[in-house]
Amino acid sequence: MRYLPLTDPDRAEMLEVVGSPSIEALFVDVPEEARLPGLIEGLPLHASELAVERHMARLAAQNISAGSAPFFLGAGAYRHHVPASVDHLIQRGEFLTAYTPYQPEIAQGTLQMLFEFQTQVARLFGCAVANASMYDGSTACWEALVMARRITKRGKALLSPGLHPHYVSTIETMARFTRDTIVHSDPALVAECGEAELIAAIDDETSCVVVQYPDILGRLPDLSKIADAAHEQGALLVAVVTEPVALGAIKSPGELGADIVVGEGQSIGVGLQFGGPYLGLFAVRDAKHVRQMPGRLCGESVDAEGKRSFVLTLSTREQHIRREKATSNICTNSGLCALAFSIHMTLLGEKGLRALASENHRLACIAADRLAAIPGVEIVNDSFFNEFTLKLPEGKDARQVVRDLADRGVLAGVSLGRLYPGNSSLEGGLLVALTETTSEDDIETFSTELQEVLA
Repeated sequence: MRYLPLTDPDRAEMLEVVGSPSIEALFVDVPEEARLPGLIEGLPLHASELAVERHMARLAAQNISAGSAPFFLGAGAYRHHVPASVDHLIQRGEFLTAYTPYQPEIAQGTLQMLFEFQTQVARLFGCAVANASMYDGSTACWEALVMARRITKRGKALLSPGLHPHYVSTIETMARFTRDTIVHSDPALVAECGEAELIAAIDDETSCVVVQYPDILGRLPDLSKIADAAHEQGALLVAVVTEPVALGAIKSPGELGADIVVGEGQSIGVGLQFGGPYLGLFAVRDAKHVRQMPGRLCGESVDAEGKRSFVLTLSTREQHIRREKATSNICTNSGLCALAFSIHMTLLGEKGLRALASENHRLACIAADRLAAIPGVEIVNDSFFNEFTLKLPEGKDARQVVRDLADRGVLAGVSLGRLYPGNSSLEGGLLVALTETTSEDDIETFSTELQEVLA
């Protein structure tokens, strides 16, 4: 971002134009108690560029970067190898500058890319139609609930205990304003995913059942059984995929009966990037629901000369139509991240995606076997893709174990105590993820260090 310094005369001229006597007067609506009383203690008014660089470098050196140590973190954001060609192609000027395709006659490249992206997502999820992307997985999940309410005219959603707690938090925040009834409980450290309890809770007031696949503990719920039960009550099944690489190895949610499939696309083509920007995926299994989808949709057509062309076919959002008729207030799509996803998927192809998924699962199996051999450590899962949950010995808090292992140069995973603060029954749970970036040496280092920390 460009830095634009202002002189005192510049500020005075600007204040005169807006009719304000001072800078302070612009903040009159901010409560006095919310304002800083003065300068921030310890922060100098200015420093040289060189001094700032040195200070920031010292702060950054306190971190352990993902690529500098054995890395086993996941829980919704995964470190996969992104080919250099992905970054090279997304930085081409025509993609960086063509922000939004309102005028199809000058945005055919962008529209075609979005059409290809939609096709890839639809095939990956086993669905009929996908949209041109959303902000991220959690907001896409909320949009699925709202869409289910529109279709069923009901306002009660059942969330699987295995749904990512951050997704649950997003849903509960939004539901405060829509007054939807949200039913949810925390997971337990057991192999079963809780399908029976979830099915028993479905009634004729339920709009949808939301199930993560694989779930937050890495388990694989039986979607087809839940879909059948939901459909018998006139409800929809919403499947949430936070690790799309898994679909190179397991059946797609659409094949198993999910009506709406949403997810996070970060794993394919998009790096971890300190938490964002990420990429929301959204698809429906039955084309009859396409007009209830949020966001925008690109379609294939022919131009006046009969040539293949692309257009925005649906944009049922506030920016284009009346608010009360809109399906969503989301007014854009994650264009650059969708492009990165589409390029990476194209480079992989179906064969490459299946090979990538197979390698992820192979490494996870090696790690699970090695870690389960440590005295007192149990594997919670009886099935998993590239992520599973460890149950540490009685009395061991996974948060402290993760801290101790970080001090030894191992980023060991995500403690469930961090994801579920206040739930003492989950404090001994440690979520461990492996991708193709993990080596067998990394696994050996992790297991050796964990055994010493637990001793």
